[in-house]
Amino acid sequence: MAGIDINILLNVVLGLIMFGLGLSLSPKDFRNLFDQPRALGIGLFSQMVLLPGVAWLVAGWAPVSNELKVGIMILSVCPGGITSNLISYFVKGNVALAISLTVCNAFLSLFTIPTLVNLFLEYFQQSGQNISLPFWQTMFEIFIITILPAGLGVLFNYRLKGIAHKAEKYLNYVLPVLLILVFSFKFLAGSDKGGTGMTAHEIWELAPWMIVLNALSMLLGFVAGTFFKLNFKNRITISVEVGLHNTALALLIAGDKLGNHTMEKPALVYALFSFFITFIVAWIMTRVHKGFVPVKD
Repeated sequence: MAGIDINILLNVVLGLIMFGLGLSLSPKDFRNLFDQPRALGIGLFSQMVLLPGVAWLVAGWAPVSNELKVGIMILSVCPGGITSNLISYFVKGNVALAISLTVCNAFLSLFTIPTLVNLFLEYFQQSGQNISLPFWQTMFEIFIITILPAGLGVLFNYRLKGIAHKAEKYLNYVLPVLLILVFSFKFLAGSDKGGTGMTAHEIWELAPWMIVLNALSMLLGFVAGTFFKLNFKNRITISVEVGLHNTALALLIAGDKLGNHTMEKPALVYALFSFFITFIVAWIMTRVHKGFVPVKD
C-alpha cells in the first residue's frame, strides 16, 4: 500500500460499506422503523446511553494510558453496523429491528459522536494537551461518509433494483477484503506510514478489556430487553446490536479526524475478537433459551 494514504482508503471503504447497506434497504425498511417503537427505543437507549456508561467503567478500570481510554470511549459511540445485522440473521433474531437500529444510529451519530468524543477528550486528556474534534466539520464529514452513500444506495436500489442486487453481491465479497487490508495495514505499518505501530504487548494489554467490553455490552442489551419484557427475538437482537461496534468508523474518528494512532488501537484489538465472541455468545443464548422454552417466543 505504498504511496496510498490509508486514511483516504478507510474513508472510501467506509463509504462503500454504507453504500452497500443502502443497497440492501427498501422503503419498507424505513416504514418498519416505527412498527415496533418500544423495542426500537430500548435498543437505541441501550446503544446511546447504557453502552457508553459500561465503556466508561471499563476504561476507568483498565490500567492503560489516557489515550487508550479515549480510544475505548470512541469505540463505544460507534455502535452497530452491517456485521451486527448479519449475526442477528444467523441467530434468527429480529432482522427488521436490527436494520432499524442501524439506520437510526447512522443519523444519531452525526450529533452524538462529535459531542461525546469531545467530552471524553476533555475528561481523559492530560494537562498541557489540547485535542478536540471540530463539531460542525465532523458532523458534515460523517454525513458525507455515512448518510450520503447510504442514501445513494437506497436510491440506486429503488431505481435499478436488478443492478443493485448484483452490485450488492459483488460488494459482499470485495468490502470484507478491503476492510481486512486496511486493518492489516493499521496493525502492521508504523505510525509514520499511517499505521499504529502496535506491538504484541499492547494487543495482550488491551485484549482482556476489549473482551470484557464486548461481553458486558451484550449482557447489558439483553438485560435491558428483559427488564422491559421484550420477546426473546428482540432481546437477542438488541444484545447483538449493543455488542458489536462499527470499528471502521472508530478508526476514522481516532486516526483521521483526531490524528492520534494510539486512540485507534482499542478498535483494532476489538475487531480481532468481537465478531466471533458476539456470534458465539448469541448462539449460546439462543440454545439455552430453546432449552428452557421449547415453544417459539
